[in-house]
Amino acid sequence: MRSFEEDIVAKWKKPLELFDEKDVVRICAPMVRYSKLPFRCLVRRYGCDLACTPMIISDSFVQSVKARDSDFTTNLLDRPLTVQFAARCGKDLADATEIIVPFADGVDINCGCPQRWAMKAGYGACLIKNPELIHDMVKQTKSRVQTDFPVSIKIRIHNDTRRTVEMCQRAEQAGVSWITVHGRTIEQRSEPCSLETIKLIKDSVAIPVVANGDIRSEADIADVCAKTGVNGVMAARGILSNPAMYAGFDSLPLQCLQDWLDLSLSLGISFTHFHHHLIYMLEKVLCKPERRVFNTLRSIPAVLNYLEENFGISMTKDSELTKRSENRLTIS
Repeated sequence: MRSFEEDIVAKWKKPLELFDEKDVVRICAPMVRYSKLPFRCLVRRYGCDLACTPMIISDSFVQSVKARDSDFTTNLLDRPLTVQFAARCGKDLADATEIIVPFADGVDINCGCPQRWAMKAGYGACLIKNPELIHDMVKQTKSRVQTDFPVSIKIRIHNDTRRTVEMCQRAEQAGVSWITVHGRTIEQRSEPCSLETIKLIKDSVAIPVVANGDIRSEADIADVCAKTGVNGVMAARGILSNPAMYAGFDSLPLQCLQDWLDLSLSLGISFTHFHHHLIYMLEKVLCKPERRVFNTLRSIPAVLNYLEENFGISMTKDSELTKRSENRLTIS
């Protein structure tokens, strides 16, 4: 008879297996501060096929035990998992990847973060201006890990579409496993994503392509896939406000709130993160005066009282599966 842990492991699908077996792989984006362990566990209950960690700075991760303990936590249910690193040289990325291989199912290179601090430090979206460096990062990392351990990249697009296509083809030649395309340039924020560019990339490479940007519902997924032919979609803001979106819910189900309480408080989370997730989830549920009251709450007991009084939910003993797997796996 298989052990409890072996039974869970037997259910994992590696990322490339997902792309082989599913028409559309549904992915939770790497979101700074937000896509931590409790939230990843939550979205996995609601149709998320693959989840990503928040962006982790590779050199700090390699050099500091404190950084590893702070930035990376997982557990038995947190699979399949892709760890996203911000790196500015191949050695840092390869070193960091070697550390996380036993705990994850792939590594992703952040080539899309447009924040000024990241680009000034040589991370994120500035990498799309240096396709040779992306090529070297992929090559060095692939040479350090098992051949079946995926290395992916997440990019933004250039104003010149041809440059984007050439960069993606160069990454494919280096051995990248799939490419996630946020269909906006570095300068763009709320403008519509360029589905035309995503389609062109998809038609120009033989590896899976994932569309990112403006994914908020099953209708959006169907529309994007029909127009681009991509192999997967990645949601960020949409899944923050409705973690059950991949399960086909157009609005937040009450059970999802209940699950968030049980998971976040049993696995451990700061009040700020616990509260901010609920602010996103309740944004379309509460009216403006109610949001004003909820947003000013300053403690977990205050939030729990509010949810019990207004929604009739409170923390319960979670499922046996979660209780037995709630011990965190950390890297020393």
